[in-house]
Amino acid sequence: MQIRRVAVVGTGYVGLTTGACLATLGNRVVCADTDRHKVERLRRGEVDILEPRLPELVREGLDSGRLEFVQDTRAAVADADVVFLCLPTPMGVGGAADLAAVEAVADQIRDRLPHGSVVVNKSTVPVGTAERVAALLDRPDVAVVSNPEFLREGYAVRDFLHPDRIVVGAADPDAARRVADLYAGLDAPLVLTDAAGAELAKYAANFFLAMKLSFANNLATLCEHFGADVDDVLTGIGHDPRIGSAFLKPGPGWGGSCLPKDTHALLTICQESGVDFPLLGATIETNVEHQRRLVERVVAGCTPGDGSLRGVRLAVLGLAFKAGTSDLRDSPALAIARLLKERGAELHAYDPALRETRPDLSDLLTLTDTPEEALRGARACLVLTEWPEFRDLDWERAAGLLGSPAVYDFRNLLDPDRLRRAGLSCEGIGRTLAMAR
Repeated sequence: MQIRRVAVVGTGYVGLTTGACLATLGNRVVCADTDRHKVERLRRGEVDILEPRLPELVREGLDSGRLEFVQDTRAAVADADVVFLCLPTPMGVGGAADLAAVEAVADQIRDRLPHGSVVVNKSTVPVGTAERVAALLDRPDVAVVSNPEFLREGYAVRDFLHPDRIVVGAADPDAARRVADLYAGLDAPLVLTDAAGAELAKYAANFFLAMKLSFANNLATLCEHFGADVDDVLTGIGHDPRIGSAFLKPGPGWGGSCLPKDTHALLTICQESGVDFPLLGATIETNVEHQRRLVERVVAGCTPGDGSLRGVRLAVLGLAFKAGTSDLRDSPALAIARLLKERGAELHAYDPALRETRPDLSDLLTLTDTPEEALRGARACLVLTEWPEFRDLDWERAAGLLGSPAVYDFRNLLDPDRLRRAGLSCEGIGRTLAMAR
């Protein structure tokens, strides 16, 4: 097998997973990051990201000599065959993707790229970014390729090594094939297209997933109105292979590091292009309105009717945007917490993934070391992240800690019958009144 020299710029979630997995596939990989302390930790095999198998792959790569970490980006790309740009593209002004990091690195590496090398946009970027990067590099001998990632947090290593598909977009077929060859041996459909097609495929995928989640949450509201169980309804339609069950699950709204920024970026692209895409705007607004509605339910259950939660203590179980990660970026749990805080609520929260990282959330809530601390004396408990340990919590003991029996299970995670036997009410999303009482 030919050993390729690969540089990965950026060691965030996508960059570190990409580097470690390409190394385990037999390539020689150099990962560059400007954060000196992060580079030093990674050199010792210390991975701060909560992701199954990633720490093991990093240590294996270091031990084999196929993976190294440096702070000097220009040195990292100096002898690379392929350079992956795995840089943050956060939501900028007006919802557009902020490409400042991508453009800065392109300018930085322009003169150090080897003749005939390939630069790969792995970050999620707007349509036309490959052309923009090529113009910034101003290197006709260097091809720019779009190779979007489709990694789920909590499953990133699995998704990289066992992908549903590999999408590679480029104007140069030879450059596209060179990038595709890096994935040789992985059993997945290969989609070869132009750069615009690859860039749009990533945005379209995340929008479609967000749309399914918004659909599930709206359907839950309809089920509550008619006394149906949303889980049964979604199971009934999910068996249809044309629909599928993935992402058809109600919850406190969608969030995370990708869906919010990518849907807003796609909406901005449509607006700037003069393309009317009402379904996209409706998907975003449905998510916002759904969270407001959930907060109104809590307010109605905890106040005498004045709409204020001033002085009302609430327990929040789960802050990460989903179970299996410590990522708080655009977490729906935090969005709901902020809306509750605006009403005057006093929030005490617990999340098992935050016990070590201890993020500073003091302006919003009090972070506790155990779920029991969060529950003690609370007027109500809100389950906002689907951690399995919340399902297995000693709810009989919890009933004695809570100041009232109200539990709002906004993940439909808990067993309502068990909570009822413990003397608690369990109000989920889209569940029948018989289950909620």
